[in-house]
Amino acid sequence: MLIVEGLDAGYGEAQILFGVDLSIGEGEVVTLLGRNGMGKTTTIRAIMGMIKPKAGRVTVAGRDLTGAASFRIAQAGIGLVPEGRMIFPTLSVEENLIATAASRFGTPRWDIARIYAFFPRLKERRANRGNQLSGGEQQMLAIGRALMTNPRLIILDEATEGLAPIIRQEIWACLAALKAEGESILVIDKNVDALAKIADRHVVLEKGRVVWRGSSEDLRSDSAVKDRFLHF
Repeated sequence: MLIVEGLDAGYGEAQILFGVDLSIGEGEVVTLLGRNGMGKTTTIRAIMGMIKPKAGRVTVAGRDLTGAASFRIAQAGIGLVPEGRMIFPTLSVEENLIATAASRFGTPRWDIARIYAFFPRLKERRANRGNQLSGGEQQMLAIGRALMTNPRLIILDEATEGLAPIIRQEIWACLAALKAEGESILVIDKNVDALAKIADRHVVLEKGRVVWRGSSEDLRSDSAVKDRFLHF
């Protein structure tokens, strides 16, 4: 579904990523972990065409899309839930969802009715503007907006950042339900224990390099990895 090979990227003369490799198969949930400033969001930006890689390759569903424009990446089937949610503040919930609706790969799996069934709170708030929603509701809307593109893969950058504990649990339940439906997911978050319950594999970054990768069982059993690389 997604293959990243030898990815170098940065901003101007500052190189942030050094040979990053990761892959996500169909129906897999993979996490990208690491402390703040280690290159996780830069990796997402390079994948999504927001910055151009200095070296390496990004392949989506067999197509080499290295350095392609962001809209080309989206058209290839990647839906993004960005850090900070970035919903349209003056559009209603329903308008936010309609704005991104697309069907590029046969019969769409996601439409307005299905999003509302998945997130009943959004149905209740469908006439409210984006800036009238709570943080948790905005995150649900951001996820719903990404799903409305009917993606092959959904990427979540800081999935539960800044949310109350009870809302975090709702987001984890949402991701578990998406996994059960066969969605491919790449997720960044700091809640390692919650991620270990839903993810198939984990990739850890340290100073822009992959320093560890393994299964959830491996992560649970390797306390040294948590202490060295994931102590926030």
